[in-house]
Amino acid sequence: MKKIIILLIIAVLVACIFIFDLTQYLDFAYIKSKQQAISDYYQANPIQSIAIFFVIYVLVTSFSIPGASILSLLAGAIFGLFLGTLLVIFGATIGATIAFWLARYLLGNSLQEKYADKLRTINAGVEKDGAFYLLTLRLIPIFPFFVINVLMGLTPMRTITYVLTSFFGMLAGTIIFVNVGTQLASLESVSGILTPKIWGAFILLAIFPWIAKFIINFLKSRRVYKGFTKPKSFDYNLAVIGAGSAGLVSSYIAAAVKAKVVLIERHKMGGDCLNTGCVPSKALIRSAKFVSQAKQADKYGCKTAEVEFDFKDIMNRVQNVIKDIEPHDSVERYTGLGVECLQGEAKLKDPWTVEVNGKSFTSKNIVLATGAEPFVPPISGLDQVSYYTSDTIWGLQELPENMVVLGGGPIGCELAQCFARLGANVSLVEMAPRIMLMEDPEIAKMVEQSLKNDGINLLTHHTASEVRNNDGVNTLVCTNDDKELLLPFDTLLVAVGRKARGSDVWKDNLNIELRKNGTLEVNEYLQTNYPNIYACGDVTGPYQLTHTAAHQAWYTSVNSLFGAVKKFRVDYSVIPWCTFTEPEVAHVGINETQAKNENIEYEVTRFDIAELDRAIADGEAHGVVKVLTKPGKDKILGVTIVGDHAGDLISEYVAAMKHGLGLNKILGTIHIYPTLAEANKYAAGEWKRAHAPERVLNWVQKFHAFQRH
Repeated sequence: MKKIIILLIIAVLVACIFIFDLTQYLDFAYIKSKQQAISDYYQANPIQSIAIFFVIYVLVTSFSIPGASILSLLAGAIFGLFLGTLLVIFGATIGATIAFWLARYLLGNSLQEKYADKLRTINAGVEKDGAFYLLTLRLIPIFPFFVINVLMGLTPMRTITYVLTSFFGMLAGTIIFVNVGTQLASLESVSGILTPKIWGAFILLAIFPWIAKFIINFLKSRRVYKGFTKPKSFDYNLAVIGAGSAGLVSSYIAAAVKAKVVLIERHKMGGDCLNTGCVPSKALIRSAKFVSQAKQADKYGCKTAEVEFDFKDIMNRVQNVIKDIEPHDSVERYTGLGVECLQGEAKLKDPWTVEVNGKSFTSKNIVLATGAEPFVPPISGLDQVSYYTSDTIWGLQELPENMVVLGGGPIGCELAQCFARLGANVSLVEMAPRIMLMEDPEIAKMVEQSLKNDGINLLTHHTASEVRNNDGVNTLVCTNDDKELLLPFDTLLVAVGRKARGSDVWKDNLNIELRKNGTLEVNEYLQTNYPNIYACGDVTGPYQLTHTAAHQAWYTSVNSLFGAVKKFRVDYSVIPWCTFTEPEVAHVGINETQAKNENIEYEVTRFDIAELDRAIADGEAHGVVKVLTKPGKDKILGVTIVGDHAGDLISEYVAAMKHGLGLNKILGTIHIYPTLAEANKYAAGEWKRAHAPERVLNWVQKFHAFQRH
């Protein structure tokens, strides 16, 4: 209602101006004819004249009433260059700010909420270079004053940035107009002001900020490259160091666009994901799940189901799965795609020169995709015992009897559950109050209960303080509220996190900047402090996920090869992930914990998967679909799914969020019956039921009652 009232007031004011033809008083001929009379009034009433002129100028610029340029001339003729410039520049700045505020209040906030996904890229550009855009527009008078005010009001530009940029951007034009106004008596028309020389001056002023920005970036590059000699020609367009997910995709894309690319890997093609991460862990999870299901034979209508296995065979199967997938990431495949593959230790000799196995070559651009490795905490005595990490656990050939897992994140929870299901006595130690801190508390509790059901001794709020060896028995000492707990073990798995790998590639010759957590510092284009050296994947983060590494790889390839023409800011707006415990936990967008921490208003819709027909038939009637939406709207802010195949089910929401589709669209989409995917539609139905138009339905009920008589 307030917005409607304001719009009506503005409409009435503007209408009155044109109905009563008030613009005639801002006509060049009229102002020139009244110049002497206005000047005489100013001499007799200086304060009143200044106040009246200033108010009129603010109103004219606020509502974009034609005549601001005429008033600027009048300011020079009546008040002189100095005072006239002050009145015009401050009046124009205040008027522009009022228009800016009105546009934001009446339209901007609503548009930002409704089209947040579509405006995200524009908003990012405004946040970074908005002042440059605005300054350019202000320096060239051809752009309508009011249009600039309204458009900027629709963006998230800070008011102080808008005010200061507008002030200095309009200052040059103001001085020119006011100065010309001092000669108003001899001026024949307004068009006589903007001569080709004046236009040229305006254009030069407009491009100056961009020239200055280019010079600043050039000087930064000169400083960072100081002491290095850039080759006159290069052996490759792109050199990629690291053949994990990020490196493979980077080199694949470069080869696809016919660039000459070399890929260097010191160990195995496929990186951690194929050899020590995603692939082997999922293979082990599948075997462990089969054993677990056999133990629950009665759940599926069978009296018994005996499973005999040798742990060594299971671990051999894991290796066979890796071998089956290896061809996808092999040297032969990538060579066939046009990528030159080298195996060996890579060293950066300078920003363009890479040394591998004692031989050097040059590349115009370089991508660092060296990945990450397990972080091993400085626990007293840990270095005195044999322990495993997610990199080395795959060499284990005997099932542990007593296993301790350090870390309640995704890796720790997944592997702890696997070994427990295969028959090991497992204790999981987590120093935080709960496991899976990235998830909502009630979500984490579902997984905690599942781990306990599998026999895991779950020790949250316990800190590993020391490893002892007493009479040949290894023991982990944990503390909880100053109480000591001793955990004997024959196998210790350290899974407390990962750290960036590969500093040995560049540390000797290049000072590439790092963040406090040890990952490579990059800008929004994934460039390091050396503009031709990019980074993607776990070595830079912020998400250490295989699919995010591949996502970043597209940006590194395209920006490095085509950045001189067009660069793209990396988009982290919709990043999903999944923890492959049983039940699986999949997540995209924000969850309730994040929303509360960031003061984001939200509504929660839940659908209990226990009510889903297919889940009941599969004996997997547990879990939840939890959707966060904007209050009163179907716009999806985030989704968490707990249950069987949650990692597959989340994809529908990922696509919906990426393309701005709401729950109404999901509800209106046919889902095959009976499938687990129906859970998504039923969750949308729960939202719709909670937002049913009760008033309309009451009238419909009365209509139906009328129809019965």
